Amino acid sequence: MGKATTEAEFARICLALQEKNAENINIVTGSHAAPSLAAGIRAARKQGLAIPVMWNSSAYETLESLSLLEDVIDAYLPDLKTLDSAIAERFFKAAGYGEAAAAAIKRMLEFRDLRYEGAVLRSGVIIRHLVVPGHLGATRDVLRWFAENVMGKGLLSLMTQYTPVRNGDIPNRSVNDAEYETVLGWLDEFGIEDGFYQELTPDMSANSEWLPDFNRVNSFPSKLSTPVWHWRTGFV
Repeated sequence: MGKATTEAEFARICLALQEKNAENINIVTGSHAAPSLAAGIRAARKQGLAIPVMWNSSAYETLESLSLLEDVIDAYLPDLKTLDSAIAERFFKAAGYGEAAAAAIKRMLEFRDLRYEGAVLRSGVIIRHLVVPGHLGATRDVLRWFAENVMGKGLLSLMTQYTPVRNGDIPNRSVNDAEYETVLGWLDEFGIEDGFYQELTPDMSANSEWLPDFNRVNSFPSKLSTPVWHWRTGFV
């Protein structure tokens, strides 16, 4: 799924989003195309792109790739899924994920300080972590690492939207009330106040409306998004 585009067309997409009053350009999982994306952003800037550009990734990327983006990315939105090598190997087949992600996030923090215009974040790093049922130890490790390495320099986005899948290593359910309260208690324990945490919605798996369908021209509910370009149709 997807379509190769030129750097010039990517620049046009960025400018079209700005014309539709998008708050930012959100590049999701773009590490494999970092050189071309950086060139496309520079081209868009020369043509008048003024809104922030966000780098939305798993954080499993090299420092060399990040160096290509230093002058073009305004805000970083990396995951920190786990620091446990055994969990990373079991779920991602990448035992070194935690070490690589932690190093990448530290480099992102060096690139961009937190900067706001009013209530709008214009620059900085927001680290996301998804709480997984039955694996709260991984969350505690991440929160401790955040408190020791990030507090005062970046923000935390703690998510509880885990959608159950058939996996024998994870309970077939969403995060429950007891797990949620435990995690909130750890935020207090580690003194983490800068950031966001997602409210727990009863049985989030029962409502799939928020899940994107990338086969549609508008992959998200129309009340949440207005498409300007689609890989099948081009500019809408």
